[in-house]
Amino acid sequence: MRKNGRVSDRLAVLEEYRGQRQALEASVLPLATSIDGRRFELQASLYGLELEVGGYVTIDTADEIRLGQVLSVQLAQHETSALDRPGTILIRVARGNGALLEGGHTPFHDAAIRPATDEQVAACLEHEQSSNARLEVGHLALARGVPFTLDAGGFGRHTFLCGQSGSGKTYSLGVLLEQLLMHTSLRVVVLDPNSDYVRLGEPSPKASDEAVERYQAVGETIAVRSGTDDETGIRVRLRDLSPAHQAALLRLDPVADRAEYAELLGLVEDENVRSVEDLARAPAEALKLRAHNLGVDRWGIWPGPEGQSLSDELEDPAGPRCLVVDLGSLSTREEQAVAAGAVLERLWRSRARREPVAIVIDEAHNICPAEPGDQLTALATADAIRIASEGRKFGLYLIVVTQRPQKVHENVISQCDNLVLMRMNSIADLGHIAQVFSFVPPGLIDRATTFAQGEALITGKVASHPALIRFASRISQEGGSDVAGWV
Repeated sequence: MRKNGRVSDRLAVLEEYRGQRQALEASVLPLATSIDGRRFELQASLYGLELEVGGYVTIDTADEIRLGQVLSVQLAQHETSALDRPGTILIRVARGNGALLEGGHTPFHDAAIRPATDEQVAACLEHEQSSNARLEVGHLALARGVPFTLDAGGFGRHTFLCGQSGSGKTYSLGVLLEQLLMHTSLRVVVLDPNSDYVRLGEPSPKASDEAVERYQAVGETIAVRSGTDDETGIRVRLRDLSPAHQAALLRLDPVADRAEYAELLGLVEDENVRSVEDLARAPAEALKLRAHNLGVDRWGIWPGPEGQSLSDELEDPAGPRCLVVDLGSLSTREEQAVAAGAVLERLWRSRARREPVAIVIDEAHNICPAEPGDQLTALATADAIRIASEGRKFGLYLIVVTQRPQKVHENVISQCDNLVLMRMNSIADLGHIAQVFSFVPPGLIDRATTFAQGEALITGKVASHPALIRFASRISQEGGSDVAGWV
């Protein structure tokens, strides 16, 4: 009997301890402290916890009520004591940190913190000051109905957009491009490997009449180059390529194939050799045989001696405001690599013009991969790296898009100051992004695993603060979509 009594006594003590711990945990007040008036530390009870990462809070200091954003929340343990019981009790609390979005820079201690209302968040964002155009891309995900705009001037820095398949990446990029075309004077060039943006100039039947009317003038400035069958096809002149590109498409090594390499350079310097057709008529049997065996002489991208090319359109001040190069319409991987490389090379060679151009590289893991698999891709990657490293001072701004961030060359991603992160389930990919974009709070990056389709984290020079948003509807039609009708 005594043994059962000891067990009962221990259970009673345990229940008493648990009750005291619960009472202490529930009594923890939601408070915030700031030493520098810019960032704050917080504590809160785990019971009825309303604070979430990325969410907005108001902090009631002695002087004013200030709006802040929670950047991290985690479980922490803290030793304390009950007034009516000797010894210590280990309690669990929520601790975290955040950034202040408005108000002065006065430090404060133990200020009451609570979730902000949607109206308070909207009022704060309305006070944002910028001389640049504002791009209406969607609404805040954690403040119902509050619109969120991007600073158009922020696209004067390189941008990295990533998300796994099905995250809404293609659709959301379409929203960004529409806004850039409607509200800025930026020229836009899109390298489109999957034919996703070939209908960027066509209004969607779902768009409102007002939106279609606003977008009509923009649609008329968009040109799509697709296939090789007519005057709207993708055309690249041999003479417009650098000697390195010309040698690469014939797989010539300057040392191992020094005789043919030297012969090619001599032919290209000849004013009478301007195209692949001219090369076929030249007295260079080894080169002609090589071109024929590789199929280069049968590619459809060659326009002939006098035909127009992508280079002409890129250099023409009266050329298309937005040029979509439908790489997915080309029949061979080599032709896609040549066309993409020709565009990047021409834009880099024309940098002295200092014409602002947004260069969209979709499926960037294929165009500028971490490990190029052939010389043509290596040359395109080298030009992308040059533009990423030095292009900004010449008005060349990259928008790099991928679903495989670890497969894109690090020297391209590391130069991006803006991040648009959509749903990403791969922990390895998120770790890579967190390492490259070390200025982004890790707690916000971790939320990417929970994003719904069309939701994203946007941070960098384009945003006033790291914001979780839902992209708005597109005005134009989406070129690519999921395959339907198989179930």
